[in-house]
Amino acid sequence: MAVVTIGAVAAHFGRDLDRSVEKALGIIESARRDGVQLLALPHAVLGGYIGDLRTPDPDDLPPSIELDGPEIAALAEASGDLTVCFGFAEMRDGKRYNTAACITGDGVLGVHRKVHLPVHESDVFTGGDRFDAFDTPVGRLGMLIDYDKTFPEAARSLALQGAHIIATLSAWPASVTDRASRLPADRQSRLFDLYDCARAAENQVVVVSSNQTGVTGSLRFLGQAKVVGPGGDVLATTRSVGGLARVEIDAEAEITRARSVLNHLAERRPETYRLSE
Repeated sequence: MAVVTIGAVAAHFGRDLDRSVEKALGIIESARRDGVQLLALPHAVLGGYIGDLRTPDPDDLPPSIELDGPEIAALAEASGDLTVCFGFAEMRDGKRYNTAACITGDGVLGVHRKVHLPVHESDVFTGGDRFDAFDTPVGRLGMLIDYDKTFPEAARSLALQGAHIIATLSAWPASVTDRASRLPADRQSRLFDLYDCARAAENQVVVVSSNQTGVTGSLRFLGQAKVVGPGGDVLATTRSVGGLARVEIDAEAEITRARSVLNHLAERRPETYRLSE
């Protein structure tokens, strides 16, 4: 077991792809200099997010990136021994996905395609169909993309596959129907934090939560990047501003301690759960 330095980023990434790549490279290089070993960038890092959840404009979509394209190759080269998770709009087999990739200088370690598509996001994106944990230099890890973390089954499936760290990468906005005048008072602000803490506590894992900031179209993003311990306690947070939530943690030791008396995964009784209607 070893202490790992984890960083979760809150930052704005707009539609300009070249500028987005340059900004991501700068954050990665700065994190490496500061000794960060796992870095979670937001979703939609490469070219931003859609501007309206209710009526997405098909003529103003994020640029579609291929997994083996030059943009991701550039981020991987910059990462070196740093493990980096980030989200982007992927073009695959003629379909557009909300995708998260986990990379090091050795290339792509794992991929997640967003399963749960809110409101009318399904008009312009295709949903993924699985949740997979995978091994990284900082331990076994799984990824979720914003709305995925609303569903307890998503994080639970990763924990059951042995993930001790779950990176939740978001472009999570304030409420589109009942927006508060101040971000901290917004209903979605409360839910964003609630889901991060609940997913960590119920699975007794470390959650690394990143998010966009700023404005894209009609959407105002919340920030609130954070690292949450396996007891559901927030260890570091950016609150509603941009920045890096950074913490040093022996994830394996903390998870072992959290599960030493009450082990939620081991004490499940799946035979009693009704899994379908």
